[in-house]
This record gives sequence, C-alpha cells and structure tokens, in this order.
Amino acid sequence: MQKRDVPIGRGILYGLYQNRIRRWLSTQELPKHVAMILDGNRRWARQRSLGAAAYGHRAGAAKFREFLVWCDDLDIQVATLYLLSTDNLSGRASEELDGLFEIIADLAEDLSHYRDWRVQHVGSADGLPEPLVHALHAAETRTEGNKGLHINLAVGYGGRREIADAMRSVVRDHIASGGTIDTLAEILTPELIGNHLYTGGQPDPDLVIRTSGEQRLSDFMLWQSAHSEFYFVEALGPDLREVDFLRALRDYATRNRRFGS
Repeated sequence: MQKRDVPIGRGILYGLYQNRIRRWLSTQELPKHVAMILDGNRRWARQRSLGAAAYGHRAGAAKFREFLVWCDDLDIQVATLYLLSTDNLSGRASEELDGLFEIIADLAEDLSHYRDWRVQHVGSADGLPEPLVHALHAAETRTEGNKGLHINLAVGYGGRREIADAMRSVVRDHIASGGTIDTLAEILTPELIGNHLYTGGQPDPDLVIRTSGEQRLSDFMLWQSAHSEFYFVEALGPDLREVDFLRALRDYATRNRRFGS
C-alpha cells in the first residue's frame, strides 16, 4: 500500500505530463475493476467556509461522474463508488443525511442517462428513504440492458453486513432446494459465498483508491478486496484530478501482484 501525491503545475506542461502517462498506460495491463472511496467532502466544504456539508457532498458527486468518465475512457469494465455506509446512517445528523439522500438520488438519475453505462445498487435498502430506494431501482431498471461501464453504487452498504446477507442467502437457497444444515457444511466454499454477495458475478476490485490521506477501508468491500491493490491520495475528494487517477493506475501497473502468495 502506497501513498503518493506530488504537486504539479497547470497549463501546457501539465497536459504534456498527463498525456505522457496516458501513452505509457496504453501499453500496460490496467485494472478491470476500480473501487473508489471519495473521502474528504465535508473537510473540503469546511476549508472553503461553505457552511453546510451538502456543498461538499455535491462537489463530491460531481467528481464521481468525472471519475467515471476517466474510467470509461480507459476501458475499465467496473467501477464501484462508496456513497453511503451503514455506519453513516446511524452516525450522521439527520439534516446532513437528508441532503445526502437527495444528492445520491440525483446522481443515480444522472448516471442512468449518460453514455451506455449500467447502474447497479449494491447495499441494503434498510434505513433508506423511499424516494432514494425508488431512484436507485429506477436507475437499475433503465440501464439493465446497457453494455458499457458497469457502475456499482454502494449505498446503505457495509462489508460485514454484506457477508452476513450473503450467508443468509446461501442458507435460504440451500434449504429451499431440499438441503439441510448438515449438508450445507459440505458445499460451503468461498466461491459459493462470493456468488451471493451484492456484487455476485462481478470481478473483484483490482484497485481500491481512497482520497483525503486516510488509509483505512471503513467496512468497504471487505470480502472482495482480499487481494486488491490499494492506493491513497492526499487530495480531498472534490479536488481529485485526472492526473492523480492516472498516477494511481501507473503505480498499479508497476506492481507485482502476488494474490496472497
């Protein structure tokens, strides 16, 4: 796990530098699935004396769409965005949560009309307001036939909750097919559990990126990230630049992935 963020200028030199990284990446193996924890929205708003955290969350939502364009332009297949955790639902003020619910609903609606992207809600609807649940479901339905970038919106998401839900799903399916608890032990494998996760059938994230300098997972994709590479960026979420993303991919491409060995 590494942490990189070297300041760089703007203008012509900036563009040349960014294009040089992009050309080099065109010869490298890039991740199929990138997961993003866009952290630091509230700090971004406070630093600018904007008052309500909603200003930071809206700036973060705009950055998420920008990030998805970067992914799509590089032919990355899957992107997972950590938007709202189960811990957030109990740990944030109701006023901030109400704003977040609206922002996430707007983002889901926006993404479902953009390019050929497919949007999927990964998480639990428990504790989410009906308008947000409806917006997430509508985005899924509207894009279910699309073949472009697959976007997972992690809303009401917790990694431990996901594993528990997967185990309940395994048990229900096994019992429904006539099995017993005793025979369940004989067929239970990591692959079976993985197929019952919210992201069942998708590749695990090759690369997990987190902004704002924090170096922790915060209950995000605990099962799926067992062999992921991690990259931490100092920039607060709304300040993330394309060159930061390209540097993360460059760093990923130079690593010798060992997959736990």
